[in-house]
Parts: sequence; C-alpha cells; structure tokens
Amino acid sequence: MKLVKRQQAQVRASETWVIYQTRLRGEVVGPNGVCDQDEWEMMELARPGVNLLVRSGIESEGIAERLARGTSGDTKPRVSRDSVRLSLLS
Repeated sequence: MKLVKRQQAQVRASETWVIYQTRLRGEVVGPNGVCDQDEWEMMELARPGVNLLVRSGIESEGIAERLARGTSGDTKPRVSRDSVRLSLLS
C-alpha cells in the first residue's frame, strides 16, 4: 500500500499547472482559470482555440492560483488616521 502512495506522490510531484482565460466571440470573459497540464490538453482537444493559455509550467496549484488571481484578494494597505486627516484638510 505504501508503494502505491509513493508512486502517486511522485506522479503528483511532477504535475504542472497552467493559467488560462475563457473567450467568447474573441472577448475574454470571467476570471483566469487554473488547471493541471493534462486537463488543459483535454480542453484544447475538445474545443480548440476557445481558451487562451496565459502561462504554463507552473510547479504547484497554489502558485498557479496566486498568479491567476493577481492582486485580487490581497489585503489593502492600512492607512493611518493622520494621513486621512491630512488628505481631508488638503
């Protein structure tokens, strides 16, 4: 049983991820998508050219998700009360 788990872990470790955009009539619609390389290849075989590959070869799903999201969801910088007061006085 452990051997099977090790083999699965090795397969997963070599997996790469891609970021893509979905297009409708040539226009990008919705947020960036993330999937593994195999899923991307299946999507392209099923409907060639519908999705636009943004980036490939990403080593982990977490990194791919962060890259796909960009700055969306990042915490906003804190603003001090003094800077707010100053901006109101200007």
